[in-house]
Amino acid sequence: MTQSSAVILWFRNDLRLHDNPALTAAIETGQPIIAVYILEEFAGNPWPMGGASKWWLVEALKSLQQDLLFYHLPLILRKGDPLTILKDLAQQSNAGRVFWTRRYDPFLIEQDKIIKNTLNELGIRADSYKGALLHEPWAIRNSQGQPFRVFTPYWKAIRHLPIAEECPKPTSMTPYQGSLSSDDLNAWPLQAHWAEKMQKHWTFGEKAVQQRWKDFCRNNLKDYPNMRDRPDFAATSKLSPYLHWGQISPRQIWHDIHKIAVDHPELENGKESFLRELAWREFNHHLLFYSPGLPSKAWHQEFDAIKWQNDETILKIWQQGKTGYPLIDAGMKELWQTGWMHNRVRMIVASFLVKNLQISWVQGERWFWDTLVDGDLAQNAANWQWVAGCGADAAPYFRVFNPVLQARKFDPDGSYVRRWLPQLGKLPKEYIFEPYGAPPDILKKAGIELGKNYPYPIVDLKQSRASALDLYRTIVSARSTTDKNM
Repeated sequence: MTQSSAVILWFRNDLRLHDNPALTAAIETGQPIIAVYILEEFAGNPWPMGGASKWWLVEALKSLQQDLLFYHLPLILRKGDPLTILKDLAQQSNAGRVFWTRRYDPFLIEQDKIIKNTLNELGIRADSYKGALLHEPWAIRNSQGQPFRVFTPYWKAIRHLPIAEECPKPTSMTPYQGSLSSDDLNAWPLQAHWAEKMQKHWTFGEKAVQQRWKDFCRNNLKDYPNMRDRPDFAATSKLSPYLHWGQISPRQIWHDIHKIAVDHPELENGKESFLRELAWREFNHHLLFYSPGLPSKAWHQEFDAIKWQNDETILKIWQQGKTGYPLIDAGMKELWQTGWMHNRVRMIVASFLVKNLQISWVQGERWFWDTLVDGDLAQNAANWQWVAGCGADAAPYFRVFNPVLQARKFDPDGSYVRRWLPQLGKLPKEYIFEPYGAPPDILKKAGIELGKNYPYPIVDLKQSRASALDLYRTIVSARSTTDKNM
């Protein structure tokens, strides 16, 4: 290729301007920039984007387009095979370099290798950067030089590792002046049919997430260790979709929270608790990198021998929040209406599906993948396996979350249940988590007709727990043998 007249910045899951190493590197070349987002069409992708993620992407791209207008830099939109599109853009513009942020899903890693090698062979230099994680998965090993298999040693290993300073938000950019065609974002097939329900629950873009982060640190960080398990309070950061789409960087979060704690020692416990959650996100990516089959195969392989129930009717009842257990149903309603669910409730609804209903964790994982705006492959797979008892650092097989006891502990006044199940709003607190146990006169006064406007329980908690334990005991001895050999 002749002397380059432009560089291509390929936006992916890094839809931000602050602390974007790929963007910074592109600017430092001093050459005009072509900014592009590609709606990738890969044959054989086992995990194409879910419906809620598609909806979030549209809003995120609209925000990014507006932010780039400040620099007079258009965001080129293309749909199709990224290698073909990048070659076409390079040919039209005489661009000699392509910059992007690395991704870590196994299928996408392989695709990026092909793209990078092919571009380099064509004389188009492709450079990738770490912008989605604090640490590259391959860079963290235990004292024996092996990948970590348990979270706590992993956390101790990375806790005090140095983190490079953030890249500043650019003051200026030089846009490419040539004419390049761009797709119409509204013409892309990214509309989820339930999206209008989610719109009122979110704000989008870098400005919105920066404000959300500041508000959390100011209002919630101090009490985070004690309140993060309470779905009845807005006590968590709800940064997960912004982190997944790269609208805020984990590096910024890491540095911000350390700086804040220096001036406010009363936030030290909150800092440690929050950073531990951020490290759990890193650990899940670590697991997926070294176990690429994690989304479909049990990390402890002997659990693949479990004979799960294959009942589409039962699965749909769980998906629609009609199980007869208010905390479960409230969580599933929150998910459907907002694209998000409180983390404590995620664990409880997952346990109910896998343990009480004995439906495979993969079925739940796929439903979350389609309905979560923070649908991240590593987090989704690792956390479902954690609850199911078949993953790394997993909950013991005999841990079965009781949705009634969990509700009484973490939603003591029933505020969360009433918010998402308004038909139960008039039930007294002592019956809000067990409407099926309320006397007929109490139900009548509250306007509840079991089986009509609220369902009877789909299973008996005690009996289904016992059945689950019997099921799991068939493979526990095999797991114990495996663990001793690790």
